[in-house]
Amino acid sequence: MAGPLSNIRVLDLSRIMAGPWAAQILADLGADVIKVERKGAGDDTRSWGPPYLKDRDGNLTAESGYYLSVNRGKRSIELDLTTREGQDVVRALAARSDILLENFKVGTLERYGLGEKQLRALNPKLVYCSITGFGQDGPLASAAAYDFMIQGMGGLMSVTGGPDDMPGGGPQKVGVPIVDIMTGMYAAIAVLAALAERNSSAKGDYIDLAMLDVATAMLANQAMNYLVSGKTPQRRGNKHPNIQPQDVFPVRDGHIVLAVGNDEQFVRFAEAIEMPELAADPHYRKNADRVKNLDRLHKIIADRLATRDLADWLSRLGKHNIPCGPINTVPMVFDEEQVKHRRMLRHLPHPVNGEVAQVVSPLRFARSVLAFERAPPLLGADTASILAELGLCPEDYR
Repeated sequence: MAGPLSNIRVLDLSRIMAGPWAAQILADLGADVIKVERKGAGDDTRSWGPPYLKDRDGNLTAESGYYLSVNRGKRSIELDLTTREGQDVVRALAARSDILLENFKVGTLERYGLGEKQLRALNPKLVYCSITGFGQDGPLASAAAYDFMIQGMGGLMSVTGGPDDMPGGGPQKVGVPIVDIMTGMYAAIAVLAALAERNSSAKGDYIDLAMLDVATAMLANQAMNYLVSGKTPQRRGNKHPNIQPQDVFPVRDGHIVLAVGNDEQFVRFAEAIEMPELAADPHYRKNADRVKNLDRLHKIIADRLATRDLADWLSRLGKHNIPCGPINTVPMVFDEEQVKHRRMLRHLPHPVNGEVAQVVSPLRFARSVLAFERAPPLLGADTASILAELGLCPEDYR
């Protein structure tokens, strides 16, 4: 079977990360995604390098790694949305699309005659999703936003990093643009929910998605810790605020990530490190006790784990089914046998390099097959064919 969205067309007017991430998810699921890019310039991320992809002769191309991470499976058309001709093409595409994704500043597309109400007048079934930093209303609605600043504003950096009084302490951003990625995930969920509702109403919907809203929702247990206790969550480095022992511990030849999740696991953990008395100690028997007495427990565990090598501990703890693992570098991730087995890294045909590496979708279906065949497109690679599908002459749009 083809991908589960093989009957869906997506018009992707977004750029950078959040919107393109959502569109790539939909493309992986089989949707026909048409990426509209600025004529002569394209998506901002095309220039966000180095690194850049090399061609067959080893020369650098204009395809940045950033752009290549988020635009698989799409077709690219170059348009100038400030012109009547470009606007007319978008209207024609919207009239035959199921989903539209955009992340222009509030009011921009309305000025071009491409706003939600204007396009849904042409296509009442269109699901229109606007992604912005702060939403369509409120005191910051017109402000620009990037992932880094939203990680700060949304509280994520206040709980990420080590305490101020520790070496290297202070607020830290997450190492990937996590708010952009999660906003893209929420966008994909929202448009698919709107499609499901459309099956009964025969009407499209409008989705107003804000990055700051997403960052606030992402506070999850940290938000509820504050709302329940009234205490401001603090940066604790790798220490979990609610479950212990969970931390990074030094071993004789490196570090190990330990994630003991409940009291029963702690009993097995104590056996694995040959200190069963810890599980019987009333200071550590229950998780609440371990959290309360963490400073003392942490030192005991750290001293014990420092006596053996990583491979030894992974083996010993693994035999007791204790969640633990190494801290892999990015290259080491792709050398993991489990990652290889799951074929998360694929190589797709590419017109300038011959092939390009891609980290593919983690979604797996029993019946639907996700086909990863179309590499991130060159700028405007499909302009002529898309215009021809609309019955338009490509020469009129040069």
